[in-house]
Amino acid sequence: MAEKLLQHLQKFIVVPAEAKPLVAGSLLPFQVKKKQNLLENGQICTYNYFVEKGCLRLFFINDKGIEQTTQFSIENWWLSDYSSFSRQQPSTFFIQAVENTTVWALSWQAQEQLFLNFPPLERYFRLVYQRAYAAEQWRIKYIYDFSKEEMYQHFSSHYPGFVQRIPQYLLASFLGFTPEYLSEIRKKSIS
Repeated sequence: MAEKLLQHLQKFIVVPAEAKPLVAGSLLPFQVKKKQNLLENGQICTYNYFVEKGCLRLFFINDKGIEQTTQFSIENWWLSDYSSFSRQQPSTFFIQAVENTTVWALSWQAQEQLFLNFPPLERYFRLVYQRAYAAEQWRIKYIYDFSKEEMYQHFSSHYPGFVQRIPQYLLASFLGFTPEYLSEIRKKSIS
């Protein structure tokens, strides 16, 4: 059963005992191997993924053929291409496991049904999405306000677990650097 997800829900809403089987029964468990894609460019994103253990990333491939990571998702975080998921239209993103990952997948149809049968779940997702949207707003602000060195310093001081856990080339992609430039920044910060 999706105990971690149910615990996460209860941080935001009350989930009565009778609703737990309804929620858990709407989820599909997936074991995803490192570098395995859950979504590829051109596919319709049919799931919203809750990470129980591991790490996922959302990325696209730019016109130069370079992967650009836009988001990571670790334990107790959701990840989807929300534009594709909500509109059920083809995605321009990929979702890939950064490490072996356990996820609970909620299909678009199951989510809509849960909203009808258990309305507090809409509040839960609103609160989760508000936090995620606020984080994205801060990230955009940092892109405009910070130098590349300041971006790395800020990220590494606020999210040290990511810096230790995420491969350097993916961290560089997320921060908008080349891996070589990130290496230079890290060397400067050590000395």
